[in-house]
Amino acid sequence: MKNAINKLGNFINELGKIVFLNRENSLIFSQFEVNLTGLNENKMNKKLENFINEIPKAELHLHIEGTFEPELMFDIASRNHIELKYKSVGELKQAYNFNNLQEFLDLYYEGANVLIHEQDFYDLTFAYLEKIHKQNVVHTEIFFDPQTHTDRGRAFETVIKGIKRALEDGEKQFGITYEIIMCFLRHLNEDEAFKTLEQALPYKDWIIGVGLDSSEVGNPPSKFEKVFEKARNEGFLTVAHAGEEGSSDYIWEALNLLKVSRIDHGNRCLDDEKLVDKLVDLKIPLTMCPLSNLSLKVINDLKKHPAKELLDKNVIVTINSDDPAYFGGYLRKNYFALAEALDLSAADISVLASNSLEYSFLDSAKKLQHLDKISDLLKKFNN
Repeated sequence: MKNAINKLGNFINELGKIVFLNRENSLIFSQFEVNLTGLNENKMNKKLENFINEIPKAELHLHIEGTFEPELMFDIASRNHIELKYKSVGELKQAYNFNNLQEFLDLYYEGANVLIHEQDFYDLTFAYLEKIHKQNVVHTEIFFDPQTHTDRGRAFETVIKGIKRALEDGEKQFGITYEIIMCFLRHLNEDEAFKTLEQALPYKDWIIGVGLDSSEVGNPPSKFEKVFEKARNEGFLTVAHAGEEGSSDYIWEALNLLKVSRIDHGNRCLDDEKLVDKLVDLKIPLTMCPLSNLSLKVINDLKKHPAKELLDKNVIVTINSDDPAYFGGYLRKNYFALAEALDLSAADISVLASNSLEYSFLDSAKKLQHLDKISDLLKKFNN
């Protein structure tokens, strides 16, 4: 009977016949119902899954400190003779349950305390590259938070040299291109950000831009207007976290005062239709992070994530992992989860992946190479 039902479903699908469905997505046929939910579902899901795996992707919103897996944290803590307050990897993983951004940040900064030497930052960064290489991430633009480390006595050069050396090795071994973006911690004051900017100047050729992260509410972009102006004058590009937990006004400030090239997160832009229109007109991308939003209770259901609605409004949306070790998934998992929750098509996925490359800071020739491949894979998918 089961085989007969499957054959019936395939026959109907192949002929493209018009069928009548009730509210439970069941075909009314003669004296009985045949539930079509799940017919070819595994096949179709697998096909889309393979498409997501195969297409080249860029990651534009990734905090390297947020890739610190519990196992590596314990290894580096042991190497540096630092005792964590958690007795085991399992206990640490249990702590990775957050109710809001601040609870996450408290654990995030505690974990960063075990990063002492250049090799520690190398190991952290290279472990991330090993993971994304298997997910066909071809380009990454990582954030790092120097103040998290310099405020506890680590030298700026220790941090940047470890990260840069790993990225160079990753490009040689895996072909992953990269850029580095330095973030100011917004819960600190602007004078501290100026000090960090001065520390970064000797490494200007390594760092393409500056960003703004950490606790958003109560720390608007306007608080950092002067240091961002100085950064732009020094030749840095600018991006900023805005509209994750903060209001849409924070996004306006990031655009008007910080002159950003991208908005990191940007969920709250939908609260202001004029702002949505502005983002479209200026072609300002949003670097959205679905699993992060779910973990931090920005949304309570992935089906309510605004990515598809924003795409339909012609906003440039990209998908990213944010702090994947803490939020349960690297880039591929974010694509999988969002595709399932929002019933995204291969065309939707190709737009998201294309956006990630087109609005990266990668050079034009390499962008076109990856974009052509996405186009070819979409044609193959549809054939």
